[in-house]
Amino acid sequence: MSTATPTPPMIKAAAVNKHFGDLHVLKDIDFEVPSGQVVVVLGPSGSGKSTLCRAINRLEPIDSGEISIDGKPLPAEGKALAALRADVGMVFQQFNLFAHKTIVENVTLGPTKVRKTGADEAKTTAMELLERVGIANQAQKYPAQLSGGQQQRAAIARALAMRPKVMLFDEPTSALDPEMVQEVLDTMTELADDGMTMLVVTHEMGFARRAAHRVVFMSDGEIVEDSTPDAFFTAPRSERAKDFLGKILTH
Repeated sequence: MSTATPTPPMIKAAAVNKHFGDLHVLKDIDFEVPSGQVVVVLGPSGSGKSTLCRAINRLEPIDSGEISIDGKPLPAEGKALAALRADVGMVFQQFNLFAHKTIVENVTLGPTKVRKTGADEAKTTAMELLERVGIANQAQKYPAQLSGGQQQRAAIARALAMRPKVMLFDEPTSALDPEMVQEVLDTMTELADDGMTMLVVTHEMGFARRAAHRVVFMSDGEIVEDSTPDAFFTAPRSERAKDFLGKILTH
């Protein structure tokens, strides 16, 4: 009887270290995100959250350790890195949409250029994704004609158009006006409900409680806690987490 090979985690970081000059921003980071899990990374500013997120698709090189996606170690550069990056969708604070291209053109660009998808198929998929994120009626507009919340939803559709295995979100709502935050979080919650593997750096505690399977709390470049949202918000184990939640939840 053959035993099934265990599925590798979608994201695995092992003994990852990163310095900016003398500053040790990631200290021996070890963690895994299984396929289909939503992990929210919380922590004070400067705790290393965004650096970790960016290291996972090599936007930030690491000094030591290893990061792998779906069982494959991240290549340092070249075509292999580009191919792996195509499997990792990334949504930033800033929407990074091409200003001179329409929304639908922004969404079809990656699939046609990187995945070599045919133009008609790419457009059909793009319209389905824009429908999914609720802005199909904005497809022919340019980014400047959309609200911040709509632009961020377009950026999510653009990332999804590459059919990624995992989505990374680096504070996707922090540049938005408060009334636009919820529409983006709703889109992300729907993705989570659909089983997308997600790593989300955010300050949105409501999203962490509602959509996350796990909360990873970082402070000073270290993972201090890694638990369920319920355990983290009701009974944080470390003084650093208690202090953080005390400051956040009283406002």
